[in-house]
Amino acid sequence: MSKYAVARLDEIDEITDGREPWRPVRHHFGIRSFGVNAWTGKKTGDRIINEHDEEGEDEELYVVQSGRARFELDGESVDAPTGTYVFVEPGVRRTAYAEEPGTTLLAIGARPGEAYEPSGWELWAEIRPLYEAGRYDEAAERSRELAEANPGYPMLLYNLACVESLAGRKEDAIEHLRQAAAQSDRIREFAPGDSDFDAIRDEPGFKAIFGR
Repeated sequence: MSKYAVARLDEIDEITDGREPWRPVRHHFGIRSFGVNAWTGKKTGDRIINEHDEEGEDEELYVVQSGRARFELDGESVDAPTGTYVFVEPGVRRTAYAEEPGTTLLAIGARPGEAYEPSGWELWAEIRPLYEAGRYDEAAERSRELAEANPGYPMLLYNLACVESLAGRKEDAIEHLRQAAAQSDRIREFAPGDSDFDAIRDEPGFKAIFGR
């Protein structure tokens, strides 16, 4: 088995959650020590990076691979032509726009002081619009297929449990939540307060997972 892999950007399938399209570089190569994805603004003015702050989460390094980007970092505008590196700590509000057609950014990130935990959010992204539209049964079916084809991603199992709970599939939701919590201490921390689980919160299986 080869210990290296090579791919051009256009060889990595583009995906989207209805906002900014990107290419899941980490998932494509099976990288498990850090997160990395490529985001492209196809037209001038396109938002490349969705506005967020990573509060309590990842520190991120953005590399302008091609074109020219404009970053907004806590309200400050930063010009970033090809070859620019932009490092952003957790808590800084950030977004970026394409200043030229085809501007591509490479985003690399991980949480400081912790071993990286691949969550599988890249795979869930295309299903998120179904979740937001309240189409929980359809989201559950597609999420189950992804989880079975891509084992080892706790957040994918967690999101599957969320939509199963919302769809009234209580036993399935509890089982997939149990599997997710067994793989991730972070999930054990925030799952008990997630309103998506209101339908199963009083079930013995749910209480057994979290010892309450």
